[in-house]
Amino acid sequence: MAALLLLPLLLLPLLLLKLRLWPQLRWLAADLAFSVRALRCKRALRARALAAAAADPEGPEGGCSLAWRLAQLARQRPAHTFLIHGAQRFSYAEAERQSNRAARAFLRARGWDGGPGGGDSGAGGAGEGERAVHGVRDSAAGSGAARPVREGDGAAPLAPGAIVALLLPACPEFLWLWFGLAKAGLRVAFVPTALRRGPLLHCLRSCGARALVLAPEFLESLEPDLPALRAMGLHLWAAGSETHPAGITDFLAEASAEVDGPVPGYLSAPQNIMDTCLYIFTSGTTGLPKAARISHLKVLQCQGFYQLCGAHQEDVIYLALPLYHMSGSLLGIVGCLGIGATVVLKSKFSAGQFWEDCQQHGVTVFQYIGELCRYLVNQPPSKAEHGHKVRLVVGSGLRPDTWERFVRRFGPLQVLETYGLTEGNVATFNYTGQRGAVGRASWLYKGSRFGTPRGSVWPHLQPGDVFFNTGDLLVCDDQGFLRFHDRTGDTFRWKGENVATTEVAEALEALDFLQEVNVYGVTVPGHEGRAGMAALVLRPPHSLDLVQLYVRVSENLPPYARPRFLRLQESLATTETFKQQKVRMAKEGFDPSVLSDPLYILDQAGGAYLPLTPARYSALLAGDLRI
Repeated sequence: MAALLLLPLLLLPLLLLKLRLWPQLRWLAADLAFSVRALRCKRALRARALAAAAADPEGPEGGCSLAWRLAQLARQRPAHTFLIHGAQRFSYAEAERQSNRAARAFLRARGWDGGPGGGDSGAGGAGEGERAVHGVRDSAAGSGAARPVREGDGAAPLAPGAIVALLLPACPEFLWLWFGLAKAGLRVAFVPTALRRGPLLHCLRSCGARALVLAPEFLESLEPDLPALRAMGLHLWAAGSETHPAGITDFLAEASAEVDGPVPGYLSAPQNIMDTCLYIFTSGTTGLPKAARISHLKVLQCQGFYQLCGAHQEDVIYLALPLYHMSGSLLGIVGCLGIGATVVLKSKFSAGQFWEDCQQHGVTVFQYIGELCRYLVNQPPSKAEHGHKVRLVVGSGLRPDTWERFVRRFGPLQVLETYGLTEGNVATFNYTGQRGAVGRASWLYKGSRFGTPRGSVWPHLQPGDVFFNTGDLLVCDDQGFLRFHDRTGDTFRWKGENVATTEVAEALEALDFLQEVNVYGVTVPGHEGRAGMAALVLRPPHSLDLVQLYVRVSENLPPYARPRFLRLQESLATTETFKQQKVRMAKEGFDPSVLSDPLYILDQAGGAYLPLTPARYSALLAGDLRI
């Protein structure tokens, strides 16, 4: 009798499998656990936002989410280490003080007098206390002698909500200036540090920047751009005490002269949570970089990133990603603020130093892009890679083969692959740990109608719906796991960056000895993504000038977008609709033993294009030739 009662339970999995429900239901527990975590995160963020809305507008905890969260942590965990950078350590209280000084220096550039009712009612509009005058005195701070407003080389005082661009490496000063701008009711634009000449000017103009703060080490490479920057009427500041050209002042010196008391919250409080908080420049899929508008709501949501990943306030997070990217700034830094943890910030990633850093600082969480993990597994074994405390690695772009090697060599640890876009409206988390997946299209996403196109039919969509095209191709298996397959459209990904083929082609087509250019991405064994390759047709009677070509790409394209390979052809193949043939060319690759066309490879160390001989090709495949 007992066996008969158990029979339905034994047959249930077979029935579910026949009905094709078992592949989905077997992950139900994991789906529910992540849903509970997401709900708790949402409630915590909502409670913080409501507390900030009810706070005293004159107090530091009544402003934008960055301002009040940092003020909260400075009050709740003043001595806890927030930032480690080299030999420097900064507590949450020190981060609050440093950003307050920066905020007051920026407020002087606004002409804010700091008196009762001074400033404006929000980040977007001027109030009666906004005065563009010289010799103002900050009465609220008791700052002592009045100091003049710095108006730059003919630049007008900054208006409330004005955009200030930061051209800085990943360093503590980047954070103090970013937080200070937020507290001062100014918007910030993160400019990729590799941009110069046309792309740089394009970014500054497209976001409407009124000021630029740059690192002193960039001044030499920016010297040709300075006349154009001055002509734009920008405030020009340097973040350092080195000798500066005329019209550029040391912002850090100005900030250090300010008191470190808090500024009123109403200066930064948005009138609407959907108002623009900052701009992040994406790599661009159809040309030059685009300014993605980041709302105050998205910044608030990013406070929950590490909570969703399962991290907590005692974790130590290793961050070696550029802060001008969303993954570094909003997910890494803002996510760390969300849980009140410690972040080890590296200006440049070093695979050879990584595990020693982890041992020295007690790192427990590593935020990666796939390329960094590949660097690590390709390193020779070291003693430091054993006995570490890293328990969680989180990021995106990790290939399944690298994933397997990483866990086998450095485990046991959890890999949490995610997927999202700076300008996107959806994100996925691989909370089950399924290798090679970026998340699950479970019942959690049914409400958002997250789908992919099939020919001319879009599943889940109803008449009148609006959809967001990511430009990425994701594959969904029968268990609901999503895997990144490739970029769609005329782009490819290299060194963690999206490269627009049109931008590269336009840079090359400006050379008078080139008649046609076809740019595409090719796979390179042992490397993530696709490296840039350009097929070239010469304009008669010119010859190929490799020196001039290198100068052109180095001055007009960031390093990740420069073509690694060149293929010289007599004519370019086209499709039946007269579009450039890219798919076949990409499959043919750059093997000199297969292709009869002259081939060239970019030698980054020597700064030149060299003939791609069989010997260099072999060295490339062996990993002895850096690209």
